[in-house]
Amino acid sequence: MKILITGVAGFIGSNLAKCLLDKGHIVVGIDNLNYGFMRNVESMKDMDNFQFIMGDIANPLILKDVHADIVIHLASQKIPRYTNALRTLDENYLMLRNVVQKCIYDKSKIIFASTSDVYGKNPNVPFSENSDLVMGPTTVKRWAYALSKMYGEQYIIANHDEYGLTYTITRFFGSYGPNQNLTWWGGPQSVFIEKAYKKEPIDIHGDGSQTRTFTYVDDTVNALLACIENGKSDNEIFNTGSKPGGEISIKDLAILIWKLVNGEDSVPILNFIPYATFGNYEDVMRRVPDISKLCSTLDFKPEWDLEQGLIKAIEWQKQFMIK
Repeated sequence: MKILITGVAGFIGSNLAKCLLDKGHIVVGIDNLNYGFMRNVESMKDMDNFQFIMGDIANPLILKDVHADIVIHLASQKIPRYTNALRTLDENYLMLRNVVQKCIYDKSKIIFASTSDVYGKNPNVPFSENSDLVMGPTTVKRWAYALSKMYGEQYIIANHDEYGLTYTITRFFGSYGPNQNLTWWGGPQSVFIEKAYKKEPIDIHGDGSQTRTFTYVDDTVNALLACIENGKSDNEIFNTGSKPGGEISIKDLAILIWKLVNGEDSVPILNFIPYATFGNYEDVMRRVPDISKLCSTLDFKPEWDLEQGLIKAIEWQKQFMIK
């Protein structure tokens, strides 16, 4: 198949592109490199079945001469913790609108990267695809990202109902691993790894009791492959996560990473930062997926546990720590 990936030079996009190329698919990748890196696609750029386009999906003309069987829409603006919410809302809508219109015109399938953040403040874990999506007040800008993804899901489904758009929506839970962004944009694990290498205090927002479920990138990519290659994924929503039982508090994640980097006997240095530092901000206290639908429908089986995956991520990130 010919597959278009938006955000191809990013973390998930680059790992997915490599896997698809290895399986013989033709891949066209688009990225504006705001958050992706050419180093992530360096090994692919000279391959005959890979084409890289430098550009912004918010510009509809970038898609004018590109045609694909499936469009995997990964490009996104994330939680506006340190930026304003307007860019998150505007760009996520503009990019999705352009991709959806292109898919309708070309009769392509869209695979849309949604997020576990859409479950918001729902306290009832684990989250199934039919769980309620519970947002905080609109005066708290951290919900802008989740709302943009909720709108995206509704927009895709509405276009399916109106124009027959074929889609799959994947709600990612905390992917990490090689090619991850090394800032907070890539998640807490990459920042924690850097701090542990430097033996500097690891900043933890709040008291660190908030929990997450992290997914090694190979499992994320294999789930996306199933969505690409298995027709049972058409017009469905799937949680995409790791093995059951992988929930961990952010404080315990920091401690685990510190000890994996510096040895079991090393004492972690933790720095707790009150949420008030970010202004009017709310966090989600627990985030745990039910992936039974993905497993039963698409014969998916996650293979990586957290410590095993972190060892791989740490080994990859080491190259940026040693100069």
